[in-house]
Amino acid sequence: MTTDKDLCMDGQSATAIFAAKGTDITPNKDQGVVKVVKRQGVDGDRPMIGDKVTVHYTGKLLNGKKFDSSLDRKEPFCFNVGKGQVIKAWDISVLSMQRGEVCMLLCKPEYAYGSAGNPNKIPPNSSLLFEMELLSFEGEVLTDDGGITRRIKVKGDGYTNPNDGATVDVHLEGSYGGRLFDSRDVRFTVGEAEDKGVPLGVDRAMEKMQKGECCILYLKPKYGFGREGKTEYKIGPNKDVVYEVTLKDFQRAKESWEMDLNEKLDLAAGVKHKGNQYFKAGWYHQAIILYQRIVSWLEMECGAGMEQQKRIQDFLLISQLNLALCFLRLKEFSHVVENCNKVIELDGRNEKALYRRGEARLLRNEFSLAMEDFQQVLQVNSSNQAARAQISICQHKIREHHEQDKRIYANMFQKFAEHDAKVGKMKRRRDESVKSDENSEVGIKRRRRSQDCP
Repeated sequence: MTTDKDLCMDGQSATAIFAAKGTDITPNKDQGVVKVVKRQGVDGDRPMIGDKVTVHYTGKLLNGKKFDSSLDRKEPFCFNVGKGQVIKAWDISVLSMQRGEVCMLLCKPEYAYGSAGNPNKIPPNSSLLFEMELLSFEGEVLTDDGGITRRIKVKGDGYTNPNDGATVDVHLEGSYGGRLFDSRDVRFTVGEAEDKGVPLGVDRAMEKMQKGECCILYLKPKYGFGREGKTEYKIGPNKDVVYEVTLKDFQRAKESWEMDLNEKLDLAAGVKHKGNQYFKAGWYHQAIILYQRIVSWLEMECGAGMEQQKRIQDFLLISQLNLALCFLRLKEFSHVVENCNKVIELDGRNEKALYRRGEARLLRNEFSLAMEDFQQVLQVNSSNQAARAQISICQHKIREHHEQDKRIYANMFQKFAEHDAKVGKMKRRRDESVKSDENSEVGIKRRRRSQDCP
């Protein structure tokens, strides 16, 4: 970045400099944001809409008064570009920059703080000067585990997005290692994209997109083709892939509150069947989406009569049990316990829920809790041999754990004893040394007295 001296100019000289050297970077070329490049950035990629960018900046009024600076705070500023998190001038200018670039910006009020200004800092209707350095940028992460990263090439229209169950028309271009392996127009239902050979990551990104949006999705293996890969595309196991996706059109599905209970129950049967198909095929993430859809429809519903209430409870029980089984396959044991608990709230003697919760707890090394679950299974069904076998495993694991604790504590106490013995030995040596020194000093004094006697 440059020094404050570079921004110390009056309004007239600033306007002259920007008029001579500046470039209008506003979309409609109204001179609202004029840019002068002071240091060229690294040739190559530029930020895209939604990217997380990191910048340093200094802002001044046209009279040279500084009102803000990240450099003074010694801390760069981060924001998602093109999302309206900052003034319009910044969104426009950062999209034009390269990594490492330093530029100066002259911004009209309508691209800065407008007629309101910023109390105690910026008067109303103020044009502003900024010096900005683009330090870095990265795509927008769409999932908690970082498995899907999005970079928006073309912003979509409107404020609505496809929802779960929506029908979408998209154009896909999939690539791996720079090689295009998939290019097509396809229509699919959000949550059921696997039916059309569309990866899970593309499906999950749909609910974040707007009509007309074109984005690049960087998919980790979990959201691409997983551990199996895709032989027809010549993609091996555990490979990252890239998809460029254009959302051409979509039709939203009915929300839960837009359907009556009978409609939900009728649809739930088909969703459950499709979820079971996904589970049998080993597509556990896709099956989870469908089972969770049923739960979201019915968990707050109350039937008009005993028969309808029983149908609701049956769907909820089987969906929660199937969710627990999917999460068990995916080794997400906390979710297994959570779903089993919901089943047990509805049916405290549900054999499958107790058994699956026991399995999850055993795999989490919660041996005592797991054994309690398997014992409850036997109370429900005394002939369940699998539960008996699991109890034996739990008992063996508990004994192993106790033996390990004994060894650890035995070694610990041995070390304590050795340490105490060592400290005691050193103390005795010190005491003997002090006593020896005292005896020696007494002897010297006696000899001196004897020599001094007449």
